[in-house]
Parts: sequence; structure tokens; C-alpha cells
Amino acid sequence: MKKLLIMILLLPVAAVAQSKKGAKANSVVMVVGKPMTSLDSIMVKQLFFSAIREKTIENFTLAADLFNRCLQIDPANDAAMYELAALRKTQKREADALVLLERAVTVNRENEWYWVALADSYQKTNDLDKLENVYDELIRINQKPDYYFDKANAYFLLKKYDAALKVYNQLEGLTGLTDDLLINRQKVYLKQNKLDKATAELDTMIAGNPNELRYYLLQAELYNSNGFSDKALKVLEQAAKLNPNNGMLHLALAEIYRDKKDIDGSFKQLSVAFASADVDVNQKIKIILSYLPKLQEPAARASALELSRILANTHPDDAKAQALYADMLVQNEKYADAKPLFRKAIQLSKDNYAAFEQLVRIELSENKVDDAIRDGEEAMTYFPNQAWMNYLLGTAYYQKKNYSKALSYLKNAASLNTDDNNLAGFVYSVLGDCFHELKNDKASDDAYTKSLTYNPDNAYTLNNYAYYLSLRGEQLDKAAQMAKRANELQPNTASFEDTYAWILFKQKKYTEAKVWMEKALVHDKNNSAVQTEHYGDIMFYLGDTEAAVQNWKKAKQNGSKSAVLERKINEKKYVE
Repeated sequence: MKKLLIMILLLPVAAVAQSKKGAKANSVVMVVGKPMTSLDSIMVKQLFFSAIREKTIENFTLAADLFNRCLQIDPANDAAMYELAALRKTQKREADALVLLERAVTVNRENEWYWVALADSYQKTNDLDKLENVYDELIRINQKPDYYFDKANAYFLLKKYDAALKVYNQLEGLTGLTDDLLINRQKVYLKQNKLDKATAELDTMIAGNPNELRYYLLQAELYNSNGFSDKALKVLEQAAKLNPNNGMLHLALAEIYRDKKDIDGSFKQLSVAFASADVDVNQKIKIILSYLPKLQEPAARASALELSRILANTHPDDAKAQALYADMLVQNEKYADAKPLFRKAIQLSKDNYAAFEQLVRIELSENKVDDAIRDGEEAMTYFPNQAWMNYLLGTAYYQKKNYSKALSYLKNAASLNTDDNNLAGFVYSVLGDCFHELKNDKASDDAYTKSLTYNPDNAYTLNNYAYYLSLRGEQLDKAAQMAKRANELQPNTASFEDTYAWILFKQKKYTEAKVWMEKALVHDKNNSAVQTEHYGDIMFYLGDTEAAVQNWKKAKQNGSKSAVLERKINEKKYVE
């Protein structure tokens, strides 16, 4: 007998007995350990509070070690088991946590939180069949409706639908028939293909609460989702007599008309719903965003624009609503109309980076560089690490000929950008422009070359790099290839055609140069003095001095004040 007692005392720490054949799967036995001395008790308390302190400062490894030492001294310390299980959960060691929690509820069957944690572990390890006993214990300890719902849901997942309904019936006796209970019981009925029972409950709710619109909406949704759109429509028509202006009612009608392929009818109902302030703004935004994949279709784009207009008017103080309407205006190329809305969105909420960026983009496209710098600098006070905003500001300062500031922002953009090749191509292209203006030809060429590694078909980079090479008379064959490619990518662009013509001129290919320069003059809408002067240069080398002088004079009339141009006119010959 003495030998047997020793064997029991040497059992593994806090062991949990395996179910014997024929026993319940969830049966457990008490943990057996050696008797605790007063010194052991003091040591365990010290270790436990030390472990809690280490856990608080997120020293989880040491905390786990200290909890384990508690259990070595006191194998039945349920609090240490629970705390150690929580640490194992954070380490994604769910199986270890599960063992500890099973031991903890064996030691202390009355602790509600142990059972809650155990239920969570069973769910994560997909041991759903063990949840019944856990929720029985939780309901025994605390008759919270949530535990009934969780138990019924476990039965639902196990496809034990009658058992789930039995739990819901028990809950109804406790709380009465609530909306949550009604909705969850409907799910079970539908899985059992008992639509009649699901709708009968709602009929009862409508009869008892004839002025409660939500029951009509639930009934309509139930019918419509199960293919009975005509019945759903009839229910909603009945509801419309109660509150014809209710936004949620019109949303439901819109869905039914959409399912019936009545697009116009659906849109009319959406328009009414969007004009209603009782429909949540985020729900409306979600509906508009559903149009995004179809914006290439004119009808979808027009619908999204109109709904966003109604949204912005209905919610004038909501930043997201204003910004979304502005975005839809941009999608429809109505940039001037979009700009004040982006500005309003920013005034309403400074945390809207996208609105800042779109505003600055529009200002740059309108050549309102000072506005772009002002708004871009404000954006930087809130979002200093946005690569695109750094690029846009760098571009704006380049246009202001403030090359030092432009370089600063552009270099920031390059360092912040990690995975956007398109942006990288733009950044290094403008860096190339800046370095050219600063007479740093090597840095300029390097920047252009790097830009083209990210985006080899950027027509502007190809054109600018080619033109600056031609001005220096360097690598003309490479320049000609790039200029030709730029014209292939973006035909009928006067400045690109002028660049190619000028390179051909430098290569002494005057006949070809004349053809391309004439194309440039045809497509030029700004009476470019540079292009007209270049045409005169070409005509001089083709032997037509009179035409050359006429074009040089025209270039002067178009605004050129070049001293070299004056010499060409006066001396009637080409001057470098």
C-alpha cells in the first residue's frame, strides 16, 4: 500500500485522465500532487506575482518559465495553468494551451473564464463536439444569453439542427423572443429547408408589432434570398404604407428590382434611399464602391456619379462623402468641379491623405503651381512619409525653378518609394530634368537612364533625354532612337516631333528633319518660337535661305528674344 501511494504522488504534473472505454468523452479527474508546505505556498505566491509582473512588461519567455516553476511546486495551481495557457495562445501553441485549460477546469470547475478560454481553444482546434459540455458548464455558472447562442451555434456547425432549435427554445423561455433569436433560428430553419417555419415566425412578429418596419424588412429579405421576389415585393409594399420615406425600405426595394433585372427601377429606389439621412453613410459608400469594377461602362459611371452627388448633398458634413463625390467627378474628367469638394473634405477631416493628393494633382494639371505647393506643404505636415506627395511637391518646385527644393523632395520620394515602378520612373525623370538645369550632365543622364529601367516606355523621359543629348551633340544615334520611340508611343505631339526633327537636323538628315518639323508645326497649338526657328534652320541647310529668314522672323514675332536669332535674321545664315 505504501508503494502504491508513492506511485500516485509521482504522477506527471497536473495530469488529466484519458477517458475510459464507455466513459463520457469530457470526463476528467482531479489533479493529484504532493502536500503543500507553508514554505511551498509562500514560494508559489512569489513566483506567481513575479510571473504576472514579467507578463505585464511583455517579457513572455521569463513569465512562462515562472508559471511553470509554480506548477512544479504546486501542480494543482489552476491560476498558473490559466495564465500559462494564455501565453501559449499568444505563441500560437494552441494544443499546449488546450491541455493546460483542461487541467485548470478540473481543478476549479467554478471559474467562468477558464471555461470561456477552453471553449475558444476547442473552436480553434476544431474540437466542436467537446463544446456541448463546456457551454453546459458555462450556463450552469452564468445563464448569459451569449452562452446559449454559442451552444446553439456549435450544434449548428455540427449540423445538429434539432438540438440547436432546442437550445433556442430554452433561451426564448429565458429572454422572450428577441431579434437575434429570431434571426438565428431562421438560419436553422433554412438549413432544414423549412422556409414556412422561418416565415411563420416573422408573420407572428409582424402581427404583434404591425408598426415595426424591421420585421417587414427581415421577411422581405428572407423571401427574396430564397427566390420568392414577388412575395418579398408584396411585403415591402405593405411596409411602405407605414413609412414610405424610410431609406432602408427603399434599399430593400432596390435589391429586389435589381434581382428582377429592372436596373432603372433599382436605381430609382437607390436614389430615394441615398437621399434619406437614416441610411448609414458607410452603407451608401459601400454601394457606390461596388460600381468601381464597371466604371468603364457609361451607364454605370453615370449612376455612380449621380448617387455620389446625392450622397454628398445628404451628408454635407461627412468628409468621406465629399471626397467620394469628388473622386467620381474625377472619373468623369470634371476636375474643376472636383477641386472644391476635395478641399471641403480636407477641411472636414485632415486625415484624408487621398483628398490632399488628388487636390494637388488637379492644381498641377491646371498649372496652378503656387496652390499645389501650398496644399502640398500642408499635406506634408500630416503625411511626411508619402512618396507620391514628395514627388508632386518636387515637380511643383521644379516648375518654379527652385531646383534645390525640388531635388530635396524628389530624393525623399525615391527613398520612400519601395515597390511602385511607375512612381520611380517619374521621380528619376524629373531628377534628370533638375540636374540638366543645374548643368550636371552626368547626374542628369544617370537619372534618365535609371528612370527608363523602371519605365522604358515613358514618352516624356525618352523625349527629354533625347533632346538634351542633341543639344550637347552627344550620342545622337541613341537620341534618335529614343525620340522616334517617344513619337510612336504618343503620336501627333508637337514637342516630340520637334525633338526628333532637331536630332535628324543634327545628324545632317535635313530632308527627314523637314518632314518631322512640318508635322510639329501642324500639331503645334501654341505658335512655338522654338519650333519655327528650328524650321528656319532646316530650310537654310536645304538651300532655301528666303524661307529660312521668313521663319526666323516669325519665331521673333512669336516671342523669341534670342541674340543668336537676331544674328540669323541680320546675317541671313545659320548661326550655332
